[in-house]
Amino acid sequence: MQVDRSCVVSSAWCTWLLLLFSTLSTTVNGVGGTHQSIPPSVVKLWASAFGGEMKSISAKYSGSQLLQKKYKEFERAVRVEEIDGLRLVKRLAENMEEMFHKKAQAMKRLVEAAEEAHLQHREDPNLQYEYFNAVLINEVDEEGNSVELGGEFILQPNDHFNNLSVNLSLSVVQVPTNMYNKDSAIVNGVYWSEALNKVFVDNFERDPSLIWQYFGSAKGFFRQYPGIKWKPDEHGVIAFDCRNRKWYIQAATSPKDVVILVDVSGSMKGLRLTIARQTVSSILDTLGDDDFFNIIAYNEELHYVEPCLNGTLVQADITNKDHFREHLDKLFAQGIGMLDIALTEAFNLLSDFNETGRGSECSQAIMLVTDGAVDTYDAIFAKYNWPERKVRIFPYLIGRESAFADNLKWMACANKGYFTQISTLADVQENVMEYLHVLSRPKVIDLEHDTVWTEAYIDSTLEDGQGPVLMTTVAMPVFSTKNETRNRGILLGVVGTDVPVSELLKTIPKYKLGIHGYAFAITNNGYILTHPDLRPLYGDGKKRRKPNYSSVDLSEVEWEDKDDTLRNAMVNRKTGTFSMEVKKSVDKGRRVLVLHNDYYYTDIKGTPFSLGVALSRGHGKFFFRGNVTVEEGLHDLEHPDVALADEWTYCNTDEHPEHRYLSQIEAIKLYLSGHEPHLKCDKELVQEVLFDAVVTAPLEAYWTSLVLNKSENSDKGVEIAYLGTRTGLSRINLFVVPDELTNQDFLTAEDKEGVFNADHFPLWYKRAAEQVPGTFVYSLPFNIGSENKSVVLASTAIQLLDERKSPIAAAVGIQMKLEFFQKKFWTASRQCAALDGKCSISCDDENINCYLIDNNGFVLVAEDYTLTGKFFGEAEGAVMSKLLQMGSFKRVTLYDYQALCWVYSESSDSGHTLLDPYFAFFSAVKWILTELVIFLVEFNLYSWWYSDLTTKAQRIGRSMQVPCDTEYPAFVSERTIKENTGNIDCDGCIKSFVIQQIPSSNLFMVVVDNKCDCSMFEPITMDPIEIMYILHWPKNSEVASWRGYPGWIKEIQTREINMTGA
Repeated sequence: MQVDRSCVVSSAWCTWLLLLFSTLSTTVNGVGGTHQSIPPSVVKLWASAFGGEMKSISAKYSGSQLLQKKYKEFERAVRVEEIDGLRLVKRLAENMEEMFHKKAQAMKRLVEAAEEAHLQHREDPNLQYEYFNAVLINEVDEEGNSVELGGEFILQPNDHFNNLSVNLSLSVVQVPTNMYNKDSAIVNGVYWSEALNKVFVDNFERDPSLIWQYFGSAKGFFRQYPGIKWKPDEHGVIAFDCRNRKWYIQAATSPKDVVILVDVSGSMKGLRLTIARQTVSSILDTLGDDDFFNIIAYNEELHYVEPCLNGTLVQADITNKDHFREHLDKLFAQGIGMLDIALTEAFNLLSDFNETGRGSECSQAIMLVTDGAVDTYDAIFAKYNWPERKVRIFPYLIGRESAFADNLKWMACANKGYFTQISTLADVQENVMEYLHVLSRPKVIDLEHDTVWTEAYIDSTLEDGQGPVLMTTVAMPVFSTKNETRNRGILLGVVGTDVPVSELLKTIPKYKLGIHGYAFAITNNGYILTHPDLRPLYGDGKKRRKPNYSSVDLSEVEWEDKDDTLRNAMVNRKTGTFSMEVKKSVDKGRRVLVLHNDYYYTDIKGTPFSLGVALSRGHGKFFFRGNVTVEEGLHDLEHPDVALADEWTYCNTDEHPEHRYLSQIEAIKLYLSGHEPHLKCDKELVQEVLFDAVVTAPLEAYWTSLVLNKSENSDKGVEIAYLGTRTGLSRINLFVVPDELTNQDFLTAEDKEGVFNADHFPLWYKRAAEQVPGTFVYSLPFNIGSENKSVVLASTAIQLLDERKSPIAAAVGIQMKLEFFQKKFWTASRQCAALDGKCSISCDDENINCYLIDNNGFVLVAEDYTLTGKFFGEAEGAVMSKLLQMGSFKRVTLYDYQALCWVYSESSDSGHTLLDPYFAFFSAVKWILTELVIFLVEFNLYSWWYSDLTTKAQRIGRSMQVPCDTEYPAFVSERTIKENTGNIDCDGCIKSFVIQQIPSSNLFMVVVDNKCDCSMFEPITMDPIEIMYILHWPKNSEVASWRGYPGWIKEIQTREINMTGA
């Protein structure tokens, strides 16, 4: 018994105190009555009995000892190699560069074809041309005849396009609902762009991995290949406008710094201010991650829309734009508009920002949203912008009156800008787009066919069974090359193609990265393109995309890098290495693995992306090569119990259509036959999977013998035996018929964490690899839902060598019924060493509670069955607190920067529909109201109507999920502490407990005296806590960027600013 204080008096006095303390620990008279101590020796006996039996069962049915023996037999025939991480990441980057280059070349062919077709075309204002409209194809009228711009269009399901019905010979044309689909400009553009059909088909034949190819016209129409039918929403609207998409905007214009000036003088009241808000919002839609902006409202004074961001520009990422949109609703009109002070502020802001080396350092513009200007302000332009005219002015005249239009037109012309007038909400989007054509002129005149790549985004049209697919787009601008228009710089549109992120993962040899290793890629702004910890979707069943999913920064998943060393090096496109200790949460955040990772990174040439590889130290840095004959390997690979990782690329079956229906095993067999020279396979991986097939083959016969022996497993407690190897090969054996399986999802596609995936090994494999060799890790499969917590998994790793740095060759395990597992536990806990058979203590006693918990503190066995699968601290807060205090367990703090938090918000029922131009345009009722409003405006009565009627919109409350950052704990046992005892003072009553490790496992038996009321100790939970931030901003000398900076434009350091709710 340990006493937590020193004796400083005579040894006799110390002896007396110890005897007294020992007596009190055995018998305490007081509030709790008589207290009986729990003999640690008895608990150790129980733990030993249970551990021995479970080790015997797990080893027997998994075949772990047989498999270990088989790998030992091949020990001399294998060669262990240390992985050269830097060389590996460079080779992967080259592979990705080659893949990206093929996509870019396809776009280049489209650009050349489009520009040639336009060069040969003569504009005809009276041209009549029937084309396949994406919405109208295969539509008929009441008499059964094809509607105009419809016609019969053959569509067939195609597995390459996720079984969507498409036409591989023709493209279709989509025209936004708010545009006339027979407008002369559109008909002429559709006519000459028909020449792209041949190139679409040719590109697809050259590279069958291509998916959607398209041409977005500057006129607004969108040509898509392969042809597919589009369906309007429930309101009959297709709001898609290609010119609003990031790929179009990035390809059409250069990075830009923009100051938006919004007139909030008294004359802007009512509908004009509503249109102005929508105009500003539409301008924000046209800004991308390489752009910087701010919004300033003005009357007699200047009002930065976000006061905290006074005097600077911020990066136009989704978070910042959404934040500014929220502040637009707070604008109200009053006073007199002093445009001169607003222009002066805007010019000074752009000048200061540019001179200090911040911002885009490309184009600069002032967007002026107003209902008029009383002067041309020559003096201001002469002082700040002439003669260089580096800043373009784009005035947007709000309202139908044209009294001040001439002044605004003059400003635009005198400053290389463009003037537009916006009278209604329906006019906003089309008119805002005009400025893009102006900003694209320098690129057009210089014929800069830059290839651009977008950050990752979700395409809902191609769901892969796990939900929408993550994509990136490669795009190139198309220019007019006609002599008569070349000096004017006319942008014809943008061509693009989508590249699924899964295509990148196919180039990554997961078997070379080890069990915990992974590859990841980021954009020039630090946003994740692919990373195993990126979680863009949420929800059960049909997944939904998270807000801001496309702007998750690398620092938000590799959060242990507090100084952003890794992130900044990759953003600046450097090549190098970096190391740090990481805490990787697994099992949906319930468990944690503490690893030491080495990172290797380099840039991917020809793209704005950088690639990184993480390798965990120890077994993760080593790889081994085995060697068997092709005949041996194929013989064992074709066994019915063998499967290969679905998402690993052993052979590229996507490159040629005739190979798409082959399984990976069929493809390997065809490749090794030598009869298919066009089939490309990973020779090294194929050789290693043949080796693993041969070494693991004896387990099939071993498992079969167990099944045939009727005396074995008579109660059918063990249901499945399974194994997986470092090459993604797996074998499964059922000891019961499939219908009798307790957990039907284990080792199926539904069990995402339990199978080999493109970016991770199975969870049971990962956890087994971190256990002491020869021991089993037991767990409940949380990921399959509470209703299925009726099985226990036991798995162990198979090491190739006895050395510390030996690579892990495989992992094996079993699935057993929880009831069977618990029965073994309760049987073991009834044993005792007393000669008379009378046990001093038993788990059947009412005065004690017995638990079986794992190394992360989760309950596997308890008398209260409802506690199964729960965290031990919720059931026994006092005991868990003491275990943490004694060091038996330690708390690990984790962070989730992709979390969603529930908030209660109020919203107006009427405001939303006012801001949607399509509802205003197509609803008859809203049309009547709009006309009434215009009438009232003319009589200067709108402010009365607005304040008395519109502001009475009913406020409603609702709960919604918003992005947030959270902190949450995980718990890990201390391996060096095998047993411990403790006493807890619960208000004068002493509660005792004993914890004992189960041999050869990750489990602990905890026996707790339950006589004392310890409710004064709060339960210890794993509930996350939202992190709240105080908004702060760097000084003017620092870089004003909330997230990152386009490092391939200019290398500078950045600083992240966090905001509550952002």
